[in-house]
Amino acid sequence: EVQLVESGGGLVQAGGSLRLSCAASGFTFDDYAIGWFRQAPGKEREGVSCISVYDGITYYADSVKGRFNISSENAKNTVYLQMNSLKPEDTAVYYCAAGPVATMMSYGMNYWGKGTLVTVSS
Repeated sequence: EVQLVESGGGLVQAGGSLRLSCAASGFTFDDYAIGWFRQAPGKEREGVSCISVYDGITYYADSVKGRFNISSENAKNTVYLQMNSLKPEDTAVYYCAAGPVATMMSYGMNYWGKGTLVTVSS
């Protein structure tokens, strides 16, 4: 059974940091790309960052470049999203997803986690 389990969300003040984790199981981790997506209330889901586990190439949305960093720990089948200098507009439910190629588009992902809530207060 494929599982993606997010953790690390919470409440933080603007300017603070959080690290999200995505633990994967049930598929060959090294063959996939793992992406982070987010959905704020009343808004569409958007791609935040993605990493090709097999070659380490990373991608970021313009809105998070220079603030967020994605990394993978292949021995633990886990991908992290380090979020620094958080802003109130980063408030959203954050989802991790897995797909055959790295993409910031939701339709390119095959498997999804249930999400973790990040709330940034001003």
